[in-house]
Amino acid sequence: MNFKTMMMTAAAGALVAGSAMAQEVTLRIQTHYATEHPTGQLLATWIDDVQTMSGGDIAVEMFYSSSVVATVETFDAAINGILDCDATGGAYQTGKNPAFQFVGDIMGGYDTPWQQYSWLYYGDGYAAAQELYNAQGMQLIGWSIYGQESLSSSTPIAGFEDLKGWKFRSPPGMETEIFEELGASPIVMDFTEIFTALETGIIDGADASGLANNVGLGIYDIVKHATYPGFHSMPSDHLACNKAVWDGLSEQHRRIIDTAWQKLSFQVALSNEKANAEAAAQLKEQGVSLYDWSPEDRAEFRRAAQVAWEDWGTRSPEASALLESHKAYLADLGLISSE
Repeated sequence: MNFKTMMMTAAAGALVAGSAMAQEVTLRIQTHYATEHPTGQLLATWIDDVQTMSGGDIAVEMFYSSSVVATVETFDAAINGILDCDATGGAYQTGKNPAFQFVGDIMGGYDTPWQQYSWLYYGDGYAAAQELYNAQGMQLIGWSIYGQESLSSSTPIAGFEDLKGWKFRSPPGMETEIFEELGASPIVMDFTEIFTALETGIIDGADASGLANNVGLGIYDIVKHATYPGFHSMPSDHLACNKAVWDGLSEQHRRIIDTAWQKLSFQVALSNEKANAEAAAQLKEQGVSLYDWSPEDRAEFRRAAQVAWEDWGTRSPEASALLESHKAYLADLGLISSE
């Protein structure tokens, strides 16, 4: 065998060995979004990014619209191996540990998605949150943050004085406590009940979603007032995987998934910022009144939010740790007092 033949044989052997060592993985993930939803479409791009960057070694089987289990059960399904990862949000898991409120929606904390992302990546947020997830046998990969949600109303909602006695649909949890502190009357009801309740006057308004999504839902066919830009709620979705599954991936594959998710995260925030701005212009032309709360009123809301934060921070050691991490970073940003 001459030298050239030996080298070709060795190269072929290395190629075969490399192929044999290549890790082929299929991740089963559930999201609460539908395929046609803007975030659902961005998730499809994320899947393509992961599969392309891995050379096809990572396949993603995405289950949309909570088609395997109910949204609130997705986390447990990943823990128990029915799924590999959960692409819903931590706020659904406050029943497991109240600390999940502080990774799902701190309420009245950060002004922009970019501030909240910076807590995760440049504060100590990732380490603090990871301890909470790891205790459940899960690994937090990252967030996607839509941006501030808007309050929709049949009456003007120009400042916190307009909240006195204001009856509105609220999700359960911390939000009801904050708005009660400000004199509003939050009513917890299912999302599907909002429209009938608005039409019949059972409620004066609703916390449903961001401005563009509310346009798509048809809320402003019924009511003609909204807050924009929002201030009260900026929920974060997450990608969280079964820790044993995550630890079993190669370092290369973990980095591909993480990098692709960070791209998705920023695209979600950017695309929705554009969509909300377009919706605001459209609504103004249609006679819908939009209210940008003053710095003083925003500060008053944040004050009420902090009362609720402190209460939730007493509910578990993990909640206390996450709250202190947020407070330190919010103080660094000048959003709350450092005292």
